[in-house]
Amino acid sequence: MRTAREMGVATVAVYSDADAKALHVREADEAVHIGPSPAAESYLVGAKIIAAAKETGAEEIHPGYGFLSENADFAQAVIDAGLIWVGPKPESIRAMGLKDAAKTLMMEAGVPVTPGYLGEDQSVERLAKEAGAIGYPVLIKAVAGGGGKGMRKVDAAENFAADLESCQREAKASFGNDEVLLEKWITSPRHIEVQVFGDSHGNVVHLFERDCSLQRRHQKVIEEAPAPGMDEATREEICAAAVRAAKAVDYEGAGTIEFIADASEGLRADRIFFMEMNTRLQVEHPVTEEITGVDLVEWQLRVASGEPIPLKQDELSINGHAIEARLYAEDVATGFLPSTGTLEQCHLPEDSEGVRIETGIERGSAVSLFYDPMIAKVVSHGSSRDEAIYRLGTALEGVAVWPVKSNASFLFDLVTHRAFAAADLTTAFIADHEHDLKPMVEPNPEMLGQAALHLIREYETDEELRGLTGFRLNGPANLTVRLRSANNSYEVTADQEFGGNTYSSSAAPDIALMSYRADTFPIQLDHPRGTGHASAADGAILAPMPGKVIAVDVTDGQKVKAGDRLIVLEAMKMEHALTAPFDGTVTELAAAQDGQVQVEAVLCVVEPRE
Repeated sequence: MRTAREMGVATVAVYSDADAKALHVREADEAVHIGPSPAAESYLVGAKIIAAAKETGAEEIHPGYGFLSENADFAQAVIDAGLIWVGPKPESIRAMGLKDAAKTLMMEAGVPVTPGYLGEDQSVERLAKEAGAIGYPVLIKAVAGGGGKGMRKVDAAENFAADLESCQREAKASFGNDEVLLEKWITSPRHIEVQVFGDSHGNVVHLFERDCSLQRRHQKVIEEAPAPGMDEATREEICAAAVRAAKAVDYEGAGTIEFIADASEGLRADRIFFMEMNTRLQVEHPVTEEITGVDLVEWQLRVASGEPIPLKQDELSINGHAIEARLYAEDVATGFLPSTGTLEQCHLPEDSEGVRIETGIERGSAVSLFYDPMIAKVVSHGSSRDEAIYRLGTALEGVAVWPVKSNASFLFDLVTHRAFAAADLTTAFIADHEHDLKPMVEPNPEMLGQAALHLIREYETDEELRGLTGFRLNGPANLTVRLRSANNSYEVTADQEFGGNTYSSSAAPDIALMSYRADTFPIQLDHPRGTGHASAADGAILAPMPGKVIAVDVTDGQKVKAGDRLIVLEAMKMEHALTAPFDGTVTELAAAQDGQVQVEAVLCVVEPRE
């Protein structure tokens, strides 16, 4: 939409029930509702999308990254409806849609392919025989697969039959096709892919390579361009092979030729093999844009409208290095399970020199179970790989997401890992360094001490906070702040100093969000002794945030002393005590056990003693 706007092209968004308030809906010039939240009833129903285009007078359909982006039947339906399909021809999509047929086509085009078996005989006996001839370990792959589904590594002959059955069952359920192919397992694999672009005038160019080796369960996590360790001779050979692959299917638009490299002896042209082609724009395309200065979406729109590719091959060059990290709403501590809910806090670094943020999410957005849980792509660019790494690490360190969990700290640990800095890369990188990538469950006392000191400094400069806590600039010099997480606590006075760690806080009166090494923790603030949450003038005890009353320790008319606990709220999964601001008597008690309260609701009043 951003590119279209710069080109003077109006945009129409489609959305489901779950996406009614999504950022892309507001960014578009028009938006059309296409159905319920499940993708099978909305985004995967091509007829609804075509109808929305007709209804609004749109001339082109851009399929994005997923859903119907590589669906040849949908592409044909768009064309048959008299609309422009922003993508390759349906026959090109079909030619590359089945891995076995695509590999055969690539061999005919002189593109190197991984040794393996592509035969029609799918019997267990024939497949087992071929696996033995290839030599273990071997990789079983569904011919219609993608996204890591329908893939199994087999280490020994005695495991082959069981792994084959499991792979075929998964392939049948995911793609409606249980046919498989076999490939030699590469022992030190790196995932290298080449960005290609074709037009309707017979031109095809490449925009160099990307390294997408850092993966988890065959899903990309970190991508960069150019590939570290790629010499010019190898680059020239592999990019030329990618152009031959695209020409073999008369390709138009943006596409990616994916290769697997045996990096046991570094990157060599004779050890880089074709895997598959993605007949769409890739999620990681921004790193290619950053090193080439090309807007690939602009190229897509121009080529789809019949224009030639804007630049010739000799006009394209590599400038610096770029890295992308995929920020997901997922809980690393529970095995990367998706984390859903409303983003009460979503602080992402702003676009700046060498840092680019691509997102469809903002504070207040809901992350649902219906779609991919990506929050943002954080992209850095520098004159060197080291500079790009530094900028990406700095950007990730500024991410704060709550209460939805994110993989921000996991990404930070990845890009700051010594082996990543050394470009010691394979697709097993994450598994090999798993012990270094464990999430921190909660802040330690040292971190809490730093946060407490930070809050003291906020009190010294923020009149509103001073009013809430009773702190005065001419008060005692040894102001004490106490912080608690689930299992740790820390007490710090104003004259203490800490160093080394970095964090930031977003302070409510009693709950602060602390960000440390890209992870976000809730911490409970115990206010300085003798203060509470009421104005000294009226003694009203207000709920600092929405929550549940889990304890009422006083009754109407009860006498209390300054600092006595009155009521306990549960908010953001933490207990939050409200205390008496001064000696007095409880009146107007409105809080009830198990009751839900809204922010700034009056829970009770403490009348000062005469």
